Amino acid sequence: MRALPRPPEMFDRSREWAALSHFATDPAAGATLGVVSGRRRQGKTFLLRALCQATGGFYYAAEEATDGESLRQIGAAIADRLGSPAPLALDDWHQVVDTLLALGRDKAVPVVIDEFPYLARANPRLPSIIQSALAPLRTERDESRTRLFLCGSAMSFMGRLLSGNAPLRGRAGLELVVPTLDHQLAAEFWGIDDPVTALRVNAIVGGTPAYRREFARDDAPADPEDFDPWVLRTVLSPTSPLFREARYLLADEPELHDTALYHSVLAAIAAGNTNRGGIASYLGRKSGDLAHPLTVLEDCGLITREPDAFKGNRTRFRINEPLVAFYHAIMRPIWSDLEHTRDARRLWQRAERRFTGNILGPHFEHLCRHWTRHLAPDDLFDDYPNRVASATVNDPAARTSHELDVVAFGLDDNGSSPVLAIGEVKWGETMGIRHIERLAHIRGLLTTQGRLGAAEARLACYSAAGFTDELCERAEADPELVLIEAADLYR
Repeated sequence: MRALPRPPEMFDRSREWAALSHFATDPAAGATLGVVSGRRRQGKTFLLRALCQATGGFYYAAEEATDGESLRQIGAAIADRLGSPAPLALDDWHQVVDTLLALGRDKAVPVVIDEFPYLARANPRLPSIIQSALAPLRTERDESRTRLFLCGSAMSFMGRLLSGNAPLRGRAGLELVVPTLDHQLAAEFWGIDDPVTALRVNAIVGGTPAYRREFARDDAPADPEDFDPWVLRTVLSPTSPLFREARYLLADEPELHDTALYHSVLAAIAAGNTNRGGIASYLGRKSGDLAHPLTVLEDCGLITREPDAFKGNRTRFRINEPLVAFYHAIMRPIWSDLEHTRDARRLWQRAERRFTGNILGPHFEHLCRHWTRHLAPDDLFDDYPNRVASATVNDPAARTSHELDVVAFGLDDNGSSPVLAIGEVKWGETMGIRHIERLAHIRGLLTTQGRLGAAEARLACYSAAGFTDELCERAEADPELVLIEAADLYR
């Protein structure tokens, strides 16, 4: 099967479009199920609407409504599809699903139910009803070529839809998560050529496509000098949709019942308290009390657990959505001022240190790890990094410990993971010889500890501010030293 032609107005999403079109046009007999999920504003609806337009499929967007009203709405939508003069009177979801399966009686046809969690919240039996309808050797299923897509943005709900003992486990032939654009694609999408400006913008809005098109109305920084004015006229302007978006993202998650608690947890992480003890201290609670809220935020896709490379019992938490981190670190502490001020320039200037330390620095570190793991040249470390993480290394002689921003591991044929490289990341500091000497000292500690590959590990410096001439000269003469600047992250 060949993929359907990709709509010309669609940016990237080649992999997602190919998977959707292959699944939707599969001519094999028997109705099949596909599940599409992803955080809000990533373009899931655009993809599925484009798929239905290209194939003559059926698209239905659910709303927050009672079960009875939803039955009437989808009955009217199906009637419109069939050209019926009156809405279909469908008494229950068994009839609805069988009617949807009948749409594919003659050929493969995609049938999309968008915002499926709204329907399942009003009728929790709906997944079981769909499971029953798609049972093998059932006539309505076997004689249909309907490709039924269930789509939703409630990540906690969608993540459970096919897991464990869930009714639909084993029923889906496609499970597609639509991700955010990585930093390279995001810079291309925003039309930003300067790498430092692209990194600054990415640290605020990430790779969410809708934030440029619908929210910022294609307003992007024209040059590095336009970055601060851009922040003021978009993210920090009460008239911009981006101004309240982070608050709405939390409100849209049905699992976040005690929103005050979850805002406080996110605020703690955004303030630099990335381990459980630090978060507990920030909130004035016991560490054990945070197990549930941290798990819920992780299930919702709002935070990620990042284990220490060398200490399996040590975990750091990172906020997944840059706009949520920016809101909690920069906007939330001065929210009332932002709402009522006539000119936010002074507020933004006062927040510059927090922006650099709490947002740009950690975000740049994350992007450097991501680039090292997925986008770096294959020969950079003489092997393909199989795992990249941050780490803490004990220094018994000095009675201290050292933080490593980047540790890259390989993967041998026997399954062992040698250390390929260790690195330090600096956003606003020009890196020099002392940074390499620090890394060399840590490499010696790892060698003494018997870490596989540590003695030959390369030393990597990542800097958005550049390097001293002395360090550059040394790196040219020493292949063990690797210097990565901001522009390298976009090559």
